[in-house]
Amino acid sequence: MALEAAAYWLLLRGRRRRAREVLFFPSRVTCVEGLLAAAAGPGPTLQCACPLPHGESALGRLVGLLLTTRRSLELCLFAFSSPQLGRAVLLLHRRGVRVRVVTDADYMVLAGSQVGRLRKAGIQVRHDQDEGYMHHKFAIIDKKVVITGSLNWTTQAIQTNRENVLIMEDADCVKVFLAEFEKLWENYNPASYIFFPEEKQVPKKNKCSLAIEKPFNK
Repeated sequence: MALEAAAYWLLLRGRRRRAREVLFFPSRVTCVEGLLAAAAGPGPTLQCACPLPHGESALGRLVGLLLTTRRSLELCLFAFSSPQLGRAVLLLHRRGVRVRVVTDADYMVLAGSQVGRLRKAGIQVRHDQDEGYMHHKFAIIDKKVVITGSLNWTTQAIQTNRENVLIMEDADCVKVFLAEFEKLWENYNPASYIFFPEEKQVPKKNKCSLAIEKPFNK
């Protein structure tokens, strides 16, 4: 009995260890220029003179975590318009990280979306053609870490909404999320897109407007 209890306790302890971190939003507004500048590579180190506070924040933690990526980054995001997160992804791409993006067809073209910048930089992007939204919000770092939760990667969600992000380094969870990503990646292959359907179809979605989002620091 005691041995069973001990084994169960060790199992629970092991499971708890797998959940690395939970971030809650809205995030305190802070400057993340230091993180982005350090990731950009060698160069003159300049003291940021922007009026934003410097220090720990949920957004800073998320940016910092993304910048730890070394080999591959899979992004499956409904809405992506945060300029800070967009810059982090572009830095990874320039550093040689393989970045792939699955997103929603309607929201990728709205004002402020980072998806166009990513695609212009040479990052592979695929989108849905379904009647519903591609509403996932997750990322996979180096096929080892999953970032998921309620958070859309938008300035409004980061600064205003009550949101959560769970960060897990768990092989079983990564396997499930990666399988979903690969399934969508194949389903949304551009070779399968239907640009001119034979019959007129009802518009697939009610488009909600997103506010134009500007970077904190230009």
